[in-house]
Amino acid sequence: MDDETGSSSQLHIVICPWLAFGHLLPCLDLAERLASRGHRVSLVSTPRNIARLPPVRPAVAPFVGLVALPLPRVAGLPDGAESTHDVPLGKFHLHLEASDGLDAPFSEFLESLCAEPGRNKPNWIVVDYLNHWAAAAAVRHKVPCALLVLLAATVVTALDFRLSGRTESQSAGAPRIETAKTELISVQGVPATSIAERVSSTLERCDLVAMRSCVEWEPESVPLASTFGGKPVVPFGLLPPSPDGGRRGDSGKDGAAVRWLDAQPAKSVVYVALGSEVPLRPEEVHELALGLELAGTRFLWALRKPPLGSDAVLLPAGFEERTRGHGLVMNGWVPQLEILAHDAVAVFLTHCGWNSTIEGLLFGRPLVMLPIMGDQEPNALLMERRKVGMQVRRNQNDDGSFDREGVAAAIRAVAVEEEGRRVFAANAKKLQEIVSDTECHERYIDRFIQQLRCYK
Repeated sequence: MDDETGSSSQLHIVICPWLAFGHLLPCLDLAERLASRGHRVSLVSTPRNIARLPPVRPAVAPFVGLVALPLPRVAGLPDGAESTHDVPLGKFHLHLEASDGLDAPFSEFLESLCAEPGRNKPNWIVVDYLNHWAAAAAVRHKVPCALLVLLAATVVTALDFRLSGRTESQSAGAPRIETAKTELISVQGVPATSIAERVSSTLERCDLVAMRSCVEWEPESVPLASTFGGKPVVPFGLLPPSPDGGRRGDSGKDGAAVRWLDAQPAKSVVYVALGSEVPLRPEEVHELALGLELAGTRFLWALRKPPLGSDAVLLPAGFEERTRGHGLVMNGWVPQLEILAHDAVAVFLTHCGWNSTIEGLLFGRPLVMLPIMGDQEPNALLMERRKVGMQVRRNQNDDGSFDREGVAAAIRAVAVEEEGRRVFAANAKKLQEIVSDTECHERYIDRFIQQLRCYK
């Protein structure tokens, strides 16, 4: 298998994602795309995370190795808390401490590859921005290293300003990003300075930056994001999933969520999903629930289970009884791609994580946006500028909280009111054309590989 450069020489690429499924899943997608061109890929994580990944597609499975490294135990962190999804509120600093403990097992793994005769030594290590220890190991073993940023180019530009101590206003032509109340790099309970130090430490050890975006998607920002921390940035496209679910196949088509959608009228349902990593407080869950009830629309809500060790009550008393017949709450895994593709779904209420934003627009779904943390707010602002949806109103003069009236108003504006429905749907369809352009995104993967080959 050759890439578009015409070269058939095989690369061995190690990918080391952050311990969150919002990072692990796109890294698996990237691994499969590299493997489809005949390159060997080693995807590194922890045993429980590896076990919970969907199976690698059979056609590329011989080229993809899943490497499970033991996560050190840290006092106060629940057993089995290997991804951010498992970590209770207020304990993310312990998860970060545990992830730093992967330094020794990763170094041993890399040393074993470099010591083996033949072609086992990696040509590149692709490192998520918090995994500074993996970048340090790459330097020690003289393996080129690429910083992985699964972020919009708009966010990369703003983050570059922040890490360098500048502001957006100091860069002529840079798109404005209003992030006064949002840290672009944040983990709950961890000081932003600590996160910034990790990112800077990773970045300074890397040779280039791999960015999940493309100029077709962000025509203003991608040219401005040509460097990050002085390192060249190489966009590798949006990694759009296969619209039919790809490797997940038909696993969700007999599930309760899809059966329920089958019984709903076309373009009538608001699909609500805030991702597996977003930690809503109980009072926020209640306001969201009561906002859905107040809006009066049909809804399907994929509600995150409480993390390990939590006994929080999820929903307001009587909510499910009052909304039975036009609403369904699912606490387990749901087949998001099958749901978004379903003709009954009209609108996607999302936290605007980069994965979810791309998936929603892959199917042309207008967005009701409820960003919570990290890059979600600038993602939502970017989508608002594209007029594909509306953010839930927040209390800007107090604590940034939202309430049921704001949730209901945003849903009605996007899903019910005729003018909003028409405009948001039309603009979402325009972005759908970009996300669904498979040939375009495959060309970006080929160019990324070419950059890896040409690096000196």
